[in-house]
Amino acid sequence: MRPYNQTMPVSDFLENNFLHFNARELLQAAKGYKQFVIDNDGKMLVSLAGAMSTAEIGKTLAPLIRSGCVHAISSTGANIEEDLFNLTGNTRYRIEPEWRYLTMDRDQEILERGYNRVTDTCIPEDVMVDMHLALRDCWQRAASRNDRYFHWEYCYQLIRDGYFIGRSCIPMESSWVLAACEMDIPIYTPGAEDSTIGNMFCADVMQGVVSTHNVLKSGTEQFQHLTEWYRANDKNHEIGFFQIGGGIAGDFAMCVVPSIIQDHQQPCKHWRYFTHIGDAVTSYGGYSGCPANEKITWHKLDPDTENHTINSDASIVAPLIFQYVLEQLHVSGAQHSGEKAERGKAHA
Repeated sequence: MRPYNQTMPVSDFLENNFLHFNARELLQAAKGYKQFVIDNDGKMLVSLAGAMSTAEIGKTLAPLIRSGCVHAISSTGANIEEDLFNLTGNTRYRIEPEWRYLTMDRDQEILERGYNRVTDTCIPEDVMVDMHLALRDCWQRAASRNDRYFHWEYCYQLIRDGYFIGRSCIPMESSWVLAACEMDIPIYTPGAEDSTIGNMFCADVMQGVVSTHNVLKSGTEQFQHLTEWYRANDKNHEIGFFQIGGGIAGDFAMCVVPSIIQDHQQPCKHWRYFTHIGDAVTSYGGYSGCPANEKITWHKLDPDTENHTINSDASIVAPLIFQYVLEQLHVSGAQHSGEKAERGKAHA
């Protein structure tokens, strides 16, 4: 009997088993991502909706960022903050394995114990409060100096000031926000007010604890930054879009191309790779955004843009795709090193 291979890489497992339906689409999206970024030097924007940070997507997304395979992120305010909450509070999180069957009274008990529940994961309230107080210091300092920053830049200030050193309860390598900071890539957070920290910021301003809303740059200023980012990268690269979930994180970033073409009346390439992961259907408002074929008339994609739609759970699908790309990056690097060594031998 052939022995069971316990060391099969994820990429080999996918290529051997993910052959049909959503599984095949997943594998094709992963292969396309690898080819687009690693083989063809494309730039990739990843958009994060849903509760992906609480699902600990950082374990695969962070190394993908550090490997140079992610070049910008568009995130809900919840995802950027929940990655940092997870970094400092993960060991005190509580899991509710029977979350589907919780009664309203049971949820009330969870609240009274000082937790906020995200599906099966309960986050201690004090983790959020501690992060708020640290960011409040940044907002107040900016206000005193008449400075203004993007939401992600305040998070980067905490990181670069060493706030998380000694406070992290999981490996810092598992934080995708820390990885993005290390690589100095933008994290656009459209609608940042739709988040715990965003609510706290607004309350601070209303109560006079922070003197002005203006310390936080607006959504339109973020869109300007994204427009300039796209134009700069469009000169020498094709640009792809990897979308997890729907909502503002995806729609905001996707619209930069039609804005350049129609509002600025300037030429630019459309998004040249597109993958969407989500379990919502595209009718009756279930998916906030349009499917790939509808994006043609909005100047977002070309008819020949590689595109994939995976109707499945992103907390399962995205880590598999990211791990596939990471493994292929390692293979490509090993092959490149081998070719270089062979050339060296030939010259010798």
